[in-house]
Amino acid sequence: MIKIELPKPDLVIRQREQVLKPGDVEIPPFHGFIDFHKITREKGGIFLFYNEKNELLFVGKARKIRQRIKKHFEDNVSPMKKYRDEIFKIEVYEIDDPMEREIYETYAINTFRAKYNLDKVFY
Repeated sequence: MIKIELPKPDLVIRQREQVLKPGDVEIPPFHGFIDFHKITREKGGIFLFYNEKNELLFVGKARKIRQRIKKHFEDNVSPMKKYRDEIFKIEVYEIDDPMEREIYETYAINTFRAKYNLDKVFY
């Protein structure tokens, strides 16, 4: 048996209100996320979308994570287009190797039973 274990996420962002102190610059929210700018632009990896109840909604992978996540919020062909409002938390895992990304994505979809993933489902 092969044992697979997801590493700890490199970044977790949640929807939240921005609290400004005097002198702070307001960051425009991106679909409710004010920490979206912290997601790497250049690295590949996987990402997991969760709702407020911490239920896994969707798992995806990309060569450039931030760009791909943005597409899920803006694209009309995204499998998440009907469920964007449910996304409350995003976990980002930076994984350079394409084969490892594929393995982790398939593992997460099936182990944690992602609600809106239709491909790569074996349960």
